[in-house]
Amino acid sequence: MSKHKCGWCKGNELYEAYHDLEWGVPVKDDATIFEFLILETFQAGLSWITILKKRENFRNAFDHFDYKKIANYDQTKKDELLQNAGIIRNKLKVNATITNAQLFMEVQKEFGSFSKYVWGFVNDKPIKNKIKNYKDGPANTKLSDALSKDLKKRGFKFVGSTVVYAYMQATGMVNDHEVSCFRYNEV
Repeated sequence: MSKHKCGWCKGNELYEAYHDLEWGVPVKDDATIFEFLILETFQAGLSWITILKKRENFRNAFDHFDYKKIANYDQTKKDELLQNAGIIRNKLKVNATITNAQLFMEVQKEFGSFSKYVWGFVNDKPIKNKIKNYKDGPANTKLSDALSKDLKKRGFKFVGSTVVYAYMQATGMVNDHEVSCFRYNEV
């Protein structure tokens, strides 16, 4: 007998692996938090499966999401990224990634880590929602509105409330597994 999973991931091995192993697991490591920030910003306007399929390409193209390296990308590197068919070749998103890496480090200096900053919005404790069907889950909340607004005020790009909410779900700040999902009580 198979375990019940959230409806959104059924039928796709890549989605199911992401769901079973990563989605909703609290992440406190700045390197992983940065990776999800970049992946979610590239996902804006696209499906998450598109990003998951290209995740390894993103990882290789963006120096394994090393924000210190990304913050110093020059025009040659930007041009290289925009020619890379393995990633989403969007000039605004590539530029935003570089800007966001620079700002990420500024937040680290201010708070000691980006993790402390972002997790402060949930008082360092995941919010555990009680969603019965993933279709009834929110696309954004007052909390994602507040985090989005603060990130934008700091100069971050592609961090609208919906992107930020997906980011909060990905990094485990919010547990939006369906209550009947086997992962609901595990994360």
